[in-house]
Amino acid sequence: MANILPIEKQVAIINALAEGSGIRQIERMTGVHRDTIMRLGVRVGKSCAALLDRKMRNLSCQQLQFDEIWGFIGKKERHCSVDDAPEIGDVWTFCAIDPDTKLVPSFKVGKRDTVTANAFVKDVASRLTNRVQISSDALRAYVEAVEQAFGANVDFAQIVKTYTTDPSVIPERRFSAPEFVISEKKPVTGFPNMAMATTSHVERLNGTTRLHMRRLTRLTYAFSKKRENFDAAVALHFAYYNFVKNHRTIRCTPAMAAGIERNFWTVGNLIEAAA
Repeated sequence: MANILPIEKQVAIINALAEGSGIRQIERMTGVHRDTIMRLGVRVGKSCAALLDRKMRNLSCQQLQFDEIWGFIGKKERHCSVDDAPEIGDVWTFCAIDPDTKLVPSFKVGKRDTVTANAFVKDVASRLTNRVQISSDALRAYVEAVEQAFGANVDFAQIVKTYTTDPSVIPERRFSAPEFVISEKKPVTGFPNMAMATTSHVERLNGTTRLHMRRLTRLTYAFSKKRENFDAAVALHFAYYNFVKNHRTIRCTPAMAAGIERNFWTVGNLIEAAA
């Protein structure tokens, strides 16, 4: 018979993965082999993707913010050759957030192109029941994607931010974020409330995602080697974020704030629901 991990070990492993620990760190903490940890993470992550798809329906979000977060699989794009598989190289996670409830109703992993943007925005539109105001960065692919998915039934604005790079060669400034100069808000479709047009919440979400996903931490060795592993890790993160993580600003989980769930979930509940 197969050696099945006790539920206590599974909870400890998934909790550590969701809180941003690396595979080898968890191996040292739990005594479970890294291959077993990886298989468990991928299995639960795939189930979390199905769980999110099932739960995130008939939403009544009033505002949404779009952004993309960069990562890579196998190697960075500049090191890729013509012999590498298409999934190798840079990968972007498109995500949406409701700034009122902190809910992440949809995400999409792929290249930063029109194809992924169209699939992502179409998925977002399929989950809503009402007209919504959307704010995004200046990615041009969003303009066509929003028009195709929503038509005229949307209020859409883009925020164009200008940064300047630091020419300094001082070592401690090498990895500093570029200096923000100015932002400009542009209405694109409908009649967006420009006072509410912002991407601050989704940019903060990106920071949270990097902290809770070791694969996306800056300057890390813990990058994904396979697209399947990356997809599962992203789904696990957003399921944990929506159903388990207690957000201090709303004093509950995003799923509770959005009326999807009535109670807090534990990691054990997440594993059970994803089974």
